[in-house]
Amino acid sequence: MNYTLRFSAIDIGSNAIRLLFSRVIEKDNESPFFVKESLIRMPLRLGFDAFTTGAISEKNCDKFLSTLNGFKFLIEAYQPIDYRACATAAIRNAKNGLFLVERVKDQTGIKIDIINGQEEAAMILSRNISQYIKNNKNYIHIDVGGGSTELTIIKNGKKQISRSFPIGSVRLLEGKVEKSFWNDMKSWMSSSRKGIESITAIGSGGNINKIASMEKKDKGESIKYGHIKKLIKSISTKSLQERITILGLRPDRADVIIHASKIYLRCMKWSGAEKIIVPQSGLADGIIGQLYNKYRRL
Repeated sequence: MNYTLRFSAIDIGSNAIRLLFSRVIEKDNESPFFVKESLIRMPLRLGFDAFTTGAISEKNCDKFLSTLNGFKFLIEAYQPIDYRACATAAIRNAKNGLFLVERVKDQTGIKIDIINGQEEAAMILSRNISQYIKNNKNYIHIDVGGGSTELTIIKNGKKQISRSFPIGSVRLLEGKVEKSFWNDMKSWMSSSRKGIESITAIGSGGNINKIASMEKKDKGESIKYGHIKKLIKSISTKSLQERITILGLRPDRADVIIHASKIYLRCMKWSGAEKIIVPQSGLADGIIGQLYNKYRRL
């Protein structure tokens, strides 16, 4: 017998806000099957305000409220069993982040959880990515967002250590990443992977997903370091307008993809990873998995 369950997730990132509708199909004596029914992405760059002025502008606060109010009605129409909204680096760093979260709660009824980098990485790892991890191999999970990068070392199939760094694609675009941040990341990488001879990278984030798509890779396939470098070199020769009109990149992707790639490539180089697996799964997927697990425990 089949059972169908519906869940919704809101991922409030530094470069965009996403609303995911997902259906979980259960079959007797079989693992649940997750189906992405719809993903709505609003290109509202909260990170621009948070990382340059330290606070989200009133104009973007109003846009944010309008977006969440629209999401509220869509969620009501979808009628999920449960939903969760999570905010990451931009809201974490904005001086008025907590105030904005309260405004959303008062005006829309949506409760937003501001999560830290480690919780964000853990949720992403828990859904869809774990299936690519083999017990006899070692990995570094690289999750690059607009405001931060979360790194996790996985040894013999088990999470060993993780850390969040204030290095993200939007921060780099705005020139808000200090050299000391890079040095800190490199030093952490060096000490954390001691005793690990061979390592494979696993990448999450919208930019690595787009790179995988441009390389014509299916979900869960890997991309070699050299191929990413070659692709990014080709993209960098084109103007912003050409990236949009010729390569088909969204405007809010076209200006950050080079910066995001710099993070992935440096992390791969410093860790010694020659290739990166791209499950094409993000925070919204992790939230759905968490909601499903919570439902099953009830």
